[in-house]
Amino acid sequence: MDKTLIAKETPSALWEKYFDGAEFPIAFYYTDQGDEVEVVKPPSGRQCIMAVLSKVQKGTSLCFEAKSIGCPGGKRYLGYSKDVMPDFEYFLSCGIPGKLEGASYKKSPELVKEMVKRTPRFQAPKRFITFKRWDKLEQKDNPEVVIFFASPDVLAGLFTLANFDSIDGNRVIAPMSSGCGSIVTYPYLEKN
Repeated sequence: MDKTLIAKETPSALWEKYFDGAEFPIAFYYTDQGDEVEVVKPPSGRQCIMAVLSKVQKGTSLCFEAKSIGCPGGKRYLGYSKDVMPDFEYFLSCGIPGKLEGASYKKSPELVKEMVKRTPRFQAPKRFITFKRWDKLEQKDNPEVVIFFASPDVLAGLFTLANFDSIDGNRVIAPMSSGCGSIVTYPYLEKN
């Protein structure tokens, strides 16, 4: 029997045993090769990368470059831009009457400005970022981050497993961020 198949099947069986019914995690890595999986076409308007990643959760591997990302925040959090959108401090807080609806994520524009100053940034190390569901990874892939979309009970299990061999109670963090910041920026920077 093919040893690669055994290695691939064993983790899947363990996943099903311990996290029965939970979705497989997805992984990402940066690469200069954009021809190994589908490169996402530039959107015609704003498009949240989290919505597009639902295809990856269903098993379609996708590759993004800067122009594939239809949200200024997504470009920033994936490392393809250092800019924030104009009036971001109002967008994330109270808005501007008649001009911009506020998301009410933060109490005030001043608080948002300070948060932006403290939010880590990085430059994407390569031209593309490829996302694949865990069970679609191939031997040649070198995932840099694995992302778990989990219900609270599965998340609690993952937190416990992450701390199994450590006395450090802060091995798992949950910083406030957008979806793409939470799954790309923070974990990518934590790996270094």
